[in-house]
Order: sequence, then C-alpha cells, then structure tokens
Amino acid sequence: MTGKLRDLTVNRDGTQNVTVTVSSDFSQTYEALKDKTVSVEIKKATHGRSRDANAFCWALCSDIGRALKPPQSKEDVYRMAIKAVGVYTEVVLYLWDVRTVERRWSSHGTGWFSEVVDDAGTGKKTVHLYYGSSTYSVSEMRVLLEWLIDQCQQMELPIPLSKKDEEELLERWGKR
Repeated sequence: MTGKLRDLTVNRDGTQNVTVTVSSDFSQTYEALKDKTVSVEIKKATHGRSRDANAFCWALCSDIGRALKPPQSKEDVYRMAIKAVGVYTEVVLYLWDVRTVERRWSSHGTGWFSEVVDDAGTGKKTVHLYYGSSTYSVSEMRVLLEWLIDQCQQMELPIPLSKKDEEELLERWGKR
C-alpha cells in the first residue's frame, strides 16, 4: 500500500504519532488490527517494473527457447540470460548450509537461483546467488534485454519491437 506522510506529533511521554494518508480502503484492516501491536515499515515508494518490459523479456525468452535445438523452456532461457549478464552476490557457505540457502533463495522466483563456483577451503563453497530481474534497475534491465536481443539476432530470429519502441518501453519502465 502506498500513501503520503501528513503529520508527525510528539507526545509528552516521547512517543510519536505518524499520520499517513492512503488512497485505498484500509477500513477492514484497521478494524482487524486496531489496538494490536503491529509491525510498521515506512520507506520511499518505488514503482514496479513495466509490464511491457516484462512481457518483452518473456517473449524474447520464449522465441529463443523454441528456436534452440533441443527446444528449451522460456524459464531456462531466462535463467541463462540472468547468469550471462545478471546481478549476483558471492557468498562463502559451509557445505551443510549450501542446500538450505539454495532452496530458500530459489523460492523468491524464477530468476533467483544459485551456482556453486569454487571450493573456498575446508568444508566451504563459494556460491553465486543470482537476483531475479524484478529487482533490476532500468540500466540492469536494459543489459538483460540487450543480451536477449543479441541472442535473437545471432539466431536470425525476428525482434518483436523496433529499437525506438524498445527505448520507449525502457523509458516507461524507468518512470513507473
């Protein structure tokens, strides 16, 4: 839910009241939680990714996947693209933690996967934890889309958008 901070008052005992104006109906949630201790997080709102950019990414993954021999799923192509140009964090884990971390990490979504890349000493492994594109900045998404477009061009597959349309799509994503 998004809203706007409207007021902050400080009580005599030092506690503070924060007033937030929200645009959606909060009445049922308010009634359910009134007078209960709740967890509160307030941060600057960010806009979600463009559905157009997301749809374009998946269309490219589908086209590439169908053209490969043998054919691959769009999800496999997406993970291949994420691995090729994506964002990851490198961690060193004890051997007994690797499977648990991999399982929990991958539960975030299709593009969230891990790869053991090296031995990190006795009983440890170096692991790359890849982030799904839902967390990408506009410039990171641009790199991902450009990689997919390049793959299509190398495979002589038609690109469903012109360069101008692609730029407009990414510009809209940056503003959302």
